[in-house]
Amino acid sequence: MRQSYFLFLSALFINTPLVTSLKIASALGVLEWTPELIAKEDFFNGAVDIVNGGISSLFSDSTVDLGSNSETQLLLQFGSHENLRTIGTVVEVYYRIVANKKSGITTLGDLKGKRIGALRTTSSEYFVQTYLATAGLRPADYTVVNGLGCLQEPCAANTFPSMLRSGTIDAIGMWEPSVEFGIETLGPDAVVFGDNQTVYREIYNLATTTERLDDPNKRAAIVQFFKALKQADDIFQSEPEKVITRAAEAVKTNRTILEAAWPVHRWGVHMPSDILEVLVEEDKFVASYAKREAFSRDSLATLIDASILEEAFEV
Repeated sequence: MRQSYFLFLSALFINTPLVTSLKIASALGVLEWTPELIAKEDFFNGAVDIVNGGISSLFSDSTVDLGSNSETQLLLQFGSHENLRTIGTVVEVYYRIVANKKSGITTLGDLKGKRIGALRTTSSEYFVQTYLATAGLRPADYTVVNGLGCLQEPCAANTFPSMLRSGTIDAIGMWEPSVEFGIETLGPDAVVFGDNQTVYREIYNLATTTERLDDPNKRAAIVQFFKALKQADDIFQSEPEKVITRAAEAVKTNRTILEAAWPVHRWGVHMPSDILEVLVEEDKFVASYAKREAFSRDSLATLIDASILEEAFEV
């Protein structure tokens, strides 16, 4: 009997893959990271520690295995760390601009001479700059005003929705839910630009280092986490009612505001087919702030590694 029991345990040990623990650094104040939480809690067969941070945490904390941010932060970090790799998306988000009709704004071109709330050096400012260029506006034609996002009403005085309400700014251009709060703040005076527009979308990605990818145990864990992440993302995409309350609690906002902002999010684990073209164009913006030359196309190609996706999904 004892021998049979040990044979059973041995077979179980052999057939059950051991998953190394992972530590992930994500910006916990944005909706984009929440599929990682659902993957951790519902689908991943292993230990995951998710801490506040991002891609930069890969280099400030040696215990971090994965970092998630927008592609602007990816490019900023690549400037100092050639061992950085983006290995797949969590979600793509179509940013929007909400403007105050009482400021004389009814078209995108009316933002000339206006004050636009956006976070400098981030995907927020890049979005505003890129989108307004389609209306013939240059950065010198408007003023970018720094502030903070808002996750929960009442929004503080230094947050963009509150600044929009007070007239300190005329518009907001960034990620959610601050834009949705701005829409609610203005009510019938809200003018929204950019729903589902294709000039820019945030590519919120998971990144790691070549050292982590070369470590067999860590690599195996990352592959397994991507499988779990895809299961979570599939629910976010097809059955959001099952996860939206948990997502709202995770970012300390309310379900109603996320329901309104949900349609501009495209959930799905993949490597965008145009990722290299996006990085080449966007690096011109990032390089200007980083005070360096823009990377060549060949250099930026090394930043992309789809091998984890290939292993996880046999593509």
